[in-house]
Amino acid sequence: MSGELISQEKFEELTRELEELRTVRRREVAEQLEYARSLGDLSENAEYQEAREMQGAVEERIGKLEGILKSAKIVRGSKSDIVGMGATVLVQKIGGDDKHTYIIVGAEEADIMLGKVSYHSPLGAALLGKKKGDEFSFHTPRGTQKYKILKVE
Repeated sequence: MSGELISQEKFEELTRELEELRTVRRREVAEQLEYARSLGDLSENAEYQEAREMQGAVEERIGKLEGILKSAKIVRGSKSDIVGMGATVLVQKIGGDDKHTYIIVGAEEADIMLGKVSYHSPLGAALLGKKKGDEFSFHTPRGTQKYKILKVE
């Protein structure tokens, strides 16, 4: 399995989250479990069940983060005129007036509300390797969308 492409900033953010989960959150959950055990009968103890579910969620997130960080490939924004990871791209729908700016990021960083699209997404994949002036299309639930690249940074 090839690693997920992520920025240095996201790598550091995920590393901090993992450390927080391993230390602070694990201890908090362990304390909640201990308190819930002290309440008695575990078979009908809602606090105990909730703490166990929380423990499972924390451990699941720790496992996911460890996997991402272990195989992550850190990329830096390219300073070329070709769209790649970290590039900021200004596009315009062909036949429309609306212009949109997107930043190409890894899946962990994607946030369409902030204009960050994953290179795995249909839009991100369609943009990769293109340059200013290129026209491209990609498929959405609404059909094929056609755009032109106005600027690459």
